[in-house]
Amino acid sequence: MLLVPTTDPIPLVTDANGVVRISKTRVTLDTVITAFLEGAKAEEIKEQYPSLQLSDIYSVIGYYLRHQAEVDEYLLERQRLASNVHQEAERRFNAVGIRDRLLARRNRNA
Repeated sequence: MLLVPTTDPIPLVTDANGVVRISKTRVTLDTVITAFLEGAKAEEIKEQYPSLQLSDIYSVIGYYLRHQAEVDEYLLERQRLASNVHQEAERRFNAVGIRDRLLARRNRNA
């Protein structure tokens, strides 16, 4: 039997919001790469996210290792966006005294 190397597509898709996901799942590239960088093995990532295929996890990790600068830039931008959303939420919804307000509301309704 002669083994003929083929090129498999990288299982990544970009959704309408610009978020890169693992094909046919809701799991983001951020999630897989962050777990990998924190020391998780592909099998551990599979256990955590059963909708992923083990082969897809290995492909995504391989893609990251070959395109680390571009992926790191994408991840940094995603972190910036998340930080902006968090800051906006804190600005709009002041959490100071929330416990007291919730307890007061509960006591009024009791």
